Amino acid sequence: MPESADKNARATAHNAGQPQPRRRRDLRRPAGASPDARTGTMPAAATPNNSRTAPTRRSSWAEAAAVADAQAEAEATPEALEAVPAPVPASVPASVPAQPAAQPTGQPAAQPATSRRGAVPAEPSAPPSNVSRQAAKLAAAEAPASDFITSPGSFVREQKPRPRGGFRGALYALTGGAINLGPGPRQREEDELGRRISRQLQGSYNTAVLSLKGGIGKTSTTVGVGLTLAEFRGDAPCAIDANPDSGDLVERALGEGIYQQSSPRTITDLLRNIESVDSLTALARYMHHAGRLHLIAGEQDPEVSDSLTAEEYLRIRKLISGYYSVALTDCGTGVTHNAMSGILQSADNLVIAAGYAVSGAKRARSTLQWLASHGYEDLARNAIVVITDKDEVSSRVDKDAIEEHLSGMCRQLIAVPHDRGVADGDLVTLDVLKPETRRAYKEIAAAIVDGYV
Repeated sequence: MPESADKNARATAHNAGQPQPRRRRDLRRPAGASPDARTGTMPAAATPNNSRTAPTRRSSWAEAAAVADAQAEAEATPEALEAVPAPVPASVPASVPAQPAAQPTGQPAAQPATSRRGAVPAEPSAPPSNVSRQAAKLAAAEAPASDFITSPGSFVREQKPRPRGGFRGALYALTGGAINLGPGPRQREEDELGRRISRQLQGSYNTAVLSLKGGIGKTSTTVGVGLTLAEFRGDAPCAIDANPDSGDLVERALGEGIYQQSSPRTITDLLRNIESVDSLTALARYMHHAGRLHLIAGEQDPEVSDSLTAEEYLRIRKLISGYYSVALTDCGTGVTHNAMSGILQSADNLVIAAGYAVSGAKRARSTLQWLASHGYEDLARNAIVVITDKDEVSSRVDKDAIEEHLSGMCRQLIAVPHDRGVADGDLVTLDVLKPETRRAYKEIAAAIVDGYV
């Protein structure tokens, strides 16, 4: 046995410094593991040095959104922009150097080799992280969606209004609506008047219709404008006959025969029982109705009609204001009777009736001057002068000169053409009036509502 030991010693000395072949069992060891791993001794496991760190898993989308919000706020400040370090490449270069052989224990590991050209590769753009993707999804989910109710134009094509009458209306009817040129200029003006008349009002308003001369269209204007307001407004208007000289407002709106057949309750009856009127139903017992126009009849007894005082009218006006947003008051022929001070005190605007006769034009001018000199400058300046061509005058009268003279003293002047439906002094209904007359009443009604807003 000494000889065998001597051979082993010589072989060991001969092979000293020569590389030893790795055994098959060593190939199964990870790089850097100790050769003693095949023995019974188990060394401490070494943590592999992976170049890519596993992404941290968020517990919920709320945490991801919070991180994204914090990151966005930090990036928004100039200080944060200056303090941001250079980005770290998130992708591994295409050429990865081979791992060096395991170093003996106690020696530092060799540094990885650089690229062949010896230069640091350009920084590639980092792909969006999971946090950025989740934040983008969250922002898209919380973005306000287009509401179909508030923005229907995004889903529905705008349709032209249907033309009424004229060539456009005839073409629309002949083609069954296939050719729609839309309304013409005249119809658009009519629609605009209707829009102005139908505007919603906050509160109750009163318009007084007065003149210094009778028989020039004051009451017919009150009825025509009242019926026009009732046609276009969503709420019913009210007309009050405050004429101390046995006014015929209700007779012009209903017809004399119908008024006599109905219970002829008047403003005097309402004043007598005003304390018991606590609802619209109770008030309706003293009302007359011409379609949607509600009317309070004036006193027909001459001995009683002139006794209406300013205080009594204000009580009527206060009661009406609780149920009607628009009221018209048909006054007498004058501005000095008992109730006139209460009417002017509660009026929001005035309609001054006039005619093309020289005497009628002069009285309209006198009315405006009297108002301005008795503390009603605002009412005079914002008044609406209505010239009704009730009695056709000769060509000697310069109508244009009269209109120009009066228009400089008021807010608006409107001319009502000659119409037998008005001149006869009987029942006034919109159906029998000329289109020009109806348009004039629309202009008056629109001007009245314009003065309320």
